[in-house]
Formats: sequence, structure tokens, C-alpha cells
Amino acid sequence: MKSSQSNFKKVKNARTPEQYYAYFEKIVAESPDPEADSETRERQEYTKLNLQRSARIARTYNISPNLRQALESINQPQTWVVITEAWCGDSAQNLPCIEKMAAVNPNISLRVLLRDEHPEIMDLYLTNGARSIPVVVAIDDSGNEIFRWGPRPKEAAELISSLKKQGYEKLQFLEQLHLWYGRNRGKALEKEFLHLIS
Repeated sequence: MKSSQSNFKKVKNARTPEQYYAYFEKIVAESPDPEADSETRERQEYTKLNLQRSARIARTYNISPNLRQALESINQPQTWVVITEAWCGDSAQNLPCIEKMAAVNPNISLRVLLRDEHPEIMDLYLTNGARSIPVVVAIDDSGNEIFRWGPRPKEAAELISSLKKQGYEKLQFLEQLHLWYGRNRGKALEKEFLHLIS
């Protein structure tokens, strides 16, 4: 990161996972705005579904022994910043796993930063020029970047790219993506994190 002290401070003071999930539950409980445009209503539906997905994954995901060992070996304090939004389906699939990974070692502090509240930070981590989320940025106590990951496992990104080339519409390829996540059960994410932290 090392962009500015003000950005570093925002990151260190971002939401804890508990605060993020409290915010997530609050917006799911809110009544939809009848005047909202179709994109906003669509995002509200995704957000409800994502809360259910996140809860299921948090209950069922278990870290592999190899990854656990690598996480336990981290001996310097670091902050993992997840840039995301509650309506993001990829985040719902990955954040619960990342949260469990971070919880393995007290040297890892996890913080959640909302993309749309912090465009100046999001714009430091664009994917092919787009504000794709989630993005995980690990930083040390001086604000230096250790690694970054996102917005989805490479295997999932390749699946989406292939389906788009085949002419799949958005709802069709998203359905295939979530089926892939259900079958993969965090294995691709683990493999990538193991590589990043080793």
C-alpha cells in the first residue's frame, strides 16, 4: 500500500469482521426502497442471498492442515484488508474462509473496508482497470504491502471468462460460478493463499 499515512490510518481503523457482519445483517433487515432502480433492487436481493451463503460457509469450511501450518508460521504482525461490499457474491463465497484463516494466528488482524465508501483506496487495487471485489491486501505495521489477492480464485476467473466467450448471460454465468464455488469448497482459494504466504 504505502500510498499515504491517511490511507494507512483508514485501513487500520476499518471495520472488524464482527462490525462488518453487523452492518451486513442491518442492511438485509432494512425494507427495500420501493423507489429504487432495478440495479439497486437486484443488489438488495444478492445481499440477502449472500448473508445466507456466508453463514453456511462459516459453518462448514475447515482449513487444511498445510495452510494452517503456514498461517501459524507468520511471526510478524500484519493486517489483512478486505475491500468489498455486502452485495458481492464472490465476497460471500471467500470472505468467511479468509476470516477463518486470519483467526488462526494472532499476528494477523483482519479489517473490512467498503469499496464505495473508499474509492481512493479501491482505485489503488484495480483489476484490469475495474473496481472488482473482493480484494485482499496484506500490509505490515509500516504500511508496506506484503501480498494482494482477488477478486476471485484464478480457476473461477477462467470459468467466467470461458462462459462469457460461449455467450452466457450474466445470470447464467453467475449460477455456474456459484455451483463451482459449492463444489470447490475453498480449495482453490487455499492453494492461492498458501502460495502467497509461503
